[in-house]
Amino acid sequence: MLASTSPFSRFEFMIAWRYLRAKRAEGGVSVMTWISLIGITLAVFALIVTLAVRSGFRTELVSTFLGSNAHVTVYSAGSMNPEGQIVKGFADYDAISAKLAAIPGVIEAAPQIKGQVMVTAVGDGTSGAEVFGLRLADLRRIPRIGDGADAYGKLDDFEQGIAIGSGLARTLGVTVGDKVRVISPSGVKSPMGFSPRINAYAVVYIFTSGNYLIDQSRMYMPFAEAQSYFNRENLADEFAVMVNDPEQIDSYRDAVMGAGGPDAMLWTWMDSAGSYLNALKIEDNVMFLIMSILVLISTLNIISGLIMLVKNKGRDIGILRTMGLTEGSVLRIFFICGAFTGVVGTLLGVVIGCLFATYIDQVVAAINLVTGGDVWDPSIRGIYALPAELRLNDVLSAMALSLGLSFIVTIFPARRAARMNPVEALRYE
Repeated sequence: MLASTSPFSRFEFMIAWRYLRAKRAEGGVSVMTWISLIGITLAVFALIVTLAVRSGFRTELVSTFLGSNAHVTVYSAGSMNPEGQIVKGFADYDAISAKLAAIPGVIEAAPQIKGQVMVTAVGDGTSGAEVFGLRLADLRRIPRIGDGADAYGKLDDFEQGIAIGSGLARTLGVTVGDKVRVISPSGVKSPMGFSPRINAYAVVYIFTSGNYLIDQSRMYMPFAEAQSYFNRENLADEFAVMVNDPEQIDSYRDAVMGAGGPDAMLWTWMDSAGSYLNALKIEDNVMFLIMSILVLISTLNIISGLIMLVKNKGRDIGILRTMGLTEGSVLRIFFICGAFTGVVGTLLGVVIGCLFATYIDQVVAAINLVTGGDVWDPSIRGIYALPAELRLNDVLSAMALSLGLSFIVTIFPARRAARMNPVEALRYE
């Protein structure tokens, strides 16, 4: 009857469960099994948290970059004027903007002025800044800068002042309503060349983009004022183009180049952030490999625990075999014992890992409270908090890896138990 029983029958699970819950003195689960259970739990937990942080980093990096910068920047390679000088910029910027905006998939095309300045406050605050000259309507449409952004001040007053990042405001020690001096080395034309231009502007809007470097160095100035300040009358330095699908930015190149004119050159967000994304991808692959090795090491402990269980249950195996139990049934019984450790450890690791990734901000805050310091420095990492994004594919990948390795390593000691000679097992009993 036993020989004809179908695989993974109820009695096989019953015997395996009796072995698992038996006390150590009765030849039950060994300390190594508990060690392997804890090891698998911790390894799966670490793997899920690593994958969540990896996904969060990429999402936050792309989000902050695309939310504060153009998807495609169209700039001028320069052309020769009648005086034989090379002039960079676009004179017919309104017409070119209209052509760029008419391209299918383009959301916005805004002319802008760009320059570098030194900014000083009434106190001792001094900092360098990157100036973008934009019209109010175009500034409003920048996701992490304009309407709906994390900011204070009135964007409606932009034409009467400037907008600066929160990090720059903190460095200068200014707030909304204060004035700053903006100094450009190439300012007023004179017979002796260019002399620095110094203008005072009221701060009317302070934004926080989520990117530390942008908040620390960026300033927005009204388009017409930027033209005058940087001696760019009747010119635009470049166009900030936003598209529907930034991930497919290369598909827009030909159309944007055609609309920009013969002197147009392109610089996409992938050109700016591509090296970071590639570095993240390489790091992701290496970290996944390392964490996979940790999971493998943890599952290998199942072999030690299962071998000890087989040794302790040698007499039982001999009796079951003489009663007619097949090698396949014995293999499946001990396979269930080993797989149970892998399944329980994996499920515990998934639960703990998902909870940790979900409440990672609170965990970091608790660590800061205990250590009395700041474990996350945004000036080094560029973003303000440790990001984590749980993805179903990552969780399933971690579960599949852990369960797969657990099942594979369980087969070897289970086969050893199945091939045990019942005569040899009962000889000294």
